Amino acid sequence: MSKARIGTAVVAISLPLLLGSCQTVERIANQVGMSFFVTSVGIGKGGDLGGLAGADGHCLALATAAAVGADKRVWRAYLSTPATRSAPTQHARERIGYGPWQNAKGVVIAKSIEELHGNNNLNKKTALNEKGEMVNGATDSPNMHDILTGSQSDGTAFQGAADRTCGNWTSSGAGAAMVGHHDRTGLRDDAPSKSWNSSHPTKGCSEEALVSTGGAGLFYCFAVN
Repeated sequence: MSKARIGTAVVAISLPLLLGSCQTVERIANQVGMSFFVTSVGIGKGGDLGGLAGADGHCLALATAAAVGADKRVWRAYLSTPATRSAPTQHARERIGYGPWQNAKGVVIAKSIEELHGNNNLNKKTALNEKGEMVNGATDSPNMHDILTGSQSDGTAFQGAADRTCGNWTSSGAGAAMVGHHDRTGLRDDAPSKSWNSSHPTKGCSEEALVSTGGAGLFYCFAVN
């Protein structure tokens, strides 16, 4: 084989490898800067997330597995809890820092806490999981658009006797949890149906109950910047 043909063959073989390598480097670079994602999987115990500490730990574990350097960030689950005798009220909006936040592909979903709870860029195409994949929405099978938050639309905890946090994220049976729709789509054309963080309560706290209303025990994770 002539040197010219050998050179052409090497280029032909190397170019796809080089392009693939560049794409991998770009993906890793974006994930290193990732500061927001929807969990790709739940903890597997319905609404029992092991409390806020367990949920935060799940965020950290997923981020660390998906992105180089992500374990150096402080990760928090976007979850609220009402006050108990031993713990004060926790508001989701006060747990996640001040922004900005971007997904695994480098797309900014909100520049500030005010924008996050106002006119944000969070929707099915941008609310990606830690791997940079889209999460099933209302038009997919199975529907997984119910995202656990336990929060009102402004990111604060509910007050009153009604359970909206599955017993402060420790129950896999009794109770209920407030969820949002990451795809901003629901059964009606109204604000709750289009809310990313406060659409409706679940029918219960078991895995089966979460699935029955269109969920999979997923929740939002934010890096505290």
